[in-house]
Amino acid sequence: MKLVAVAAHSEPPSQTHVEAIEAFVKSLKSRCSDSIVILVGGYWGFMKTLIDESLKCGIKVVVFPPVEREDAEFPDGAIVLRTGLSFRLRSVAMVRSSDAVVVLGGASGTAQELVTAYTEGKPVFLLMSNLPTDRFAGLAPYIDERRLAEIRVYSDVGVLVDDLCRYLAGAELKLSRVG
Repeated sequence: MKLVAVAAHSEPPSQTHVEAIEAFVKSLKSRCSDSIVILVGGYWGFMKTLIDESLKCGIKVVVFPPVEREDAEFPDGAIVLRTGLSFRLRSVAMVRSSDAVVVLGGASGTAQELVTAYTEGKPVFLLMSNLPTDRFAGLAPYIDERRLAEIRVYSDVGVLVDDLCRYLAGAELKLSRVG
């Protein structure tokens, strides 16, 4: 089983973002093994669309809601881990539990998850989204001289999923900025 944390905006997605999320989920289902589990930090904004699409496609989902939102309603079929951790700390638990992190776009919370992934040595697959997390593309492939984890940048969700699936299958990915 491979665990993929998905960092995504907590605000409602635009139609363009909904289409990118749907393409991500459908590509993941068709191109990766059936042993993929999606980890997310809540059931609102981009994450709600991601969870609903994933469950519809038969992909398992684990939700790490922050203590402040643990009483929210979650869909049947989602595994909800009520850790008692705040927004920031639940993000650390989610990222540390993953094999890789996909960033579908977002603001400060999503950026924190990206930086946590980097500092924890988890590879980051960043989809350009016209949101604040796009700024990290300028720092790729490494945030600093420690080179703790690679940040790969994508403008095409299909290419991102292909590389993610190859990585999860154990294939070495050539270091490059990807289109």
